[in-house]
Amino acid sequence: MSESTRMDALLIGIDAGCLPVFERLFEEGRIPTIERLCTDGACGPLESQIPPWTPSAWPSLYTGTNPGKHGATGFVHYDGYDWHVTGRDDVEEHSLWSLLDAQGYSSVVVNVPVTHPPDEIDGAVVPGFIGPEDPRCHPEGTLEDVREAIGEYRVYPNYTRGDDEVSDAEKMAEYTSLVRMRGEAFRYLAGRHNPDFGFVQFQKTDTVFHEFDGDEEKVATVYEETDAQIAEILEACNPKRVFLASDHGMGPYEEYEFRVNEFLRDEGYVTVTTNGKGMPSWNPIRHQLRQGNDDRTWEPSTLERLAGAAATFGLTARRARRALEAVHLDGIAMKYVPENVARTANEQVDFERSIAYLRARTELGVRINLEGREPNGVVSPEEYDDVRAALIRDLEAVETPDGDPVFAEVVPREQYFHGKNAEKAVDIVTIPNDFRFFLSDQLAGDYFAPPTESWNHKLDGVFAASGEGIDTDATLEGAHLFDVAPTIMAALGVPYSDRMDGSVLPVVEQSNVRSNAYPEYGSGDGEADSVGTDEPTDRVENRLADLGYLG
Repeated sequence: MSESTRMDALLIGIDAGCLPVFERLFEEGRIPTIERLCTDGACGPLESQIPPWTPSAWPSLYTGTNPGKHGATGFVHYDGYDWHVTGRDDVEEHSLWSLLDAQGYSSVVVNVPVTHPPDEIDGAVVPGFIGPEDPRCHPEGTLEDVREAIGEYRVYPNYTRGDDEVSDAEKMAEYTSLVRMRGEAFRYLAGRHNPDFGFVQFQKTDTVFHEFDGDEEKVATVYEETDAQIAEILEACNPKRVFLASDHGMGPYEEYEFRVNEFLRDEGYVTVTTNGKGMPSWNPIRHQLRQGNDDRTWEPSTLERLAGAAATFGLTARRARRALEAVHLDGIAMKYVPENVARTANEQVDFERSIAYLRARTELGVRINLEGREPNGVVSPEEYDDVRAALIRDLEAVETPDGDPVFAEVVPREQYFHGKNAEKAVDIVTIPNDFRFFLSDQLAGDYFAPPTESWNHKLDGVFAASGEGIDTDATLEGAHLFDVAPTIMAALGVPYSDRMDGSVLPVVEQSNVRSNAYPEYGSGDGEADSVGTDEPTDRVENRLADLGYLG
């Protein structure tokens, strides 16, 4: 990009990025570009939302609203007892780039989670995680152009997690290739579209912790490639302002896994079945997406239904595994059994007959089977408040075998979710104490066990800002995920939406910042066309002069 077409603002998304991880890599000299962005600019922790998980947190970041407004509460979106994989059409608030589009700004957005199908804007959108492998991009033909330009572009790894036939070295080569693809695709599209705003997200900085249990060298390898790609993006785009943000943090889970539904079963809230659909593992869903399938839900296969039928007669997957262990064939057998077979062949929560349950561990909360809201609700509206209050008391009292409280907070959803989609959230929010405990939705015997994953999400991510008009000495105390979108819009001199839950961080001059009443989401025929403004602002000179950046 030439000096005359410099990008006005660049947002770099690092999934699970946080200062404890950064600082270790700073000390080792592994990520000099990220270190420079953090040390030369304003930098500090960025508090995530509840729940602090990718498919809900990134929409909160790019809309500036809580999940009770935008509606994406987790990996899946519920319709009664059924569900589908969360997509952009489940996010019912305007994205940062669509609001900028309404003000005459162009954008290039690459690999941001939950952006499929893409918004139609002036610029380009290549969706990322939780969309299919061959996502529909904007404009039409963009994905084909990217692949022709850089040689290869994929959303997901070319292997299945847990595949022992692929070596760790091969897996790490795939990780770094995926990171490289993000950088190359973004640079190509930025050069082609000359956008005012750019947003590129790196996902493997999160996944490497989950797949490799936080292995320090593997983490460093992924971060080194991410840092190298950021360096090349900065050199190619020479943005006037650079923002770096993450959706949540990452850290060790060294204590217990708490199996919430086992506890709820003993307390009389959960009823079980051995022949139900239940919830599949995320790995089979990921496999479908990697294969390019855009299936929105999961139906048991013939094998999975047979396994469920066998379980009704007592032949559960656990009993079968114990028998195989006796003849040392358990490892071989489980390698070739689809993960969902194990689910249908074991006890599951009977969602239709239960009073309350943990539907998915990443939601961090319990859902009540409410009459009139759920198709076969068993809790009447008159009973709801009493049932919820009793559940809260029961969960608040749960302690680990060591006598420590499992939960820091057990509260009604209204304390964290508000807006037109609040009913889509859990009824009771359950926040693990210091995020030390791993919550499980599985029925697996004892209440407590070692955590299924030794590294998982923490509440504090990271935010950094530098460049023209940015106060690099500003304190970021109290910075929240919801603040990212309004801060970027204000830095560009664009009025941010009055429906945003965040506020402008003090890296931007506060006295000249103003909000604006944008039309509600979906109020027009087309999403990009529906984002108008009552107070149009002039381009570059006028908006920067208003903020004190020019003369």
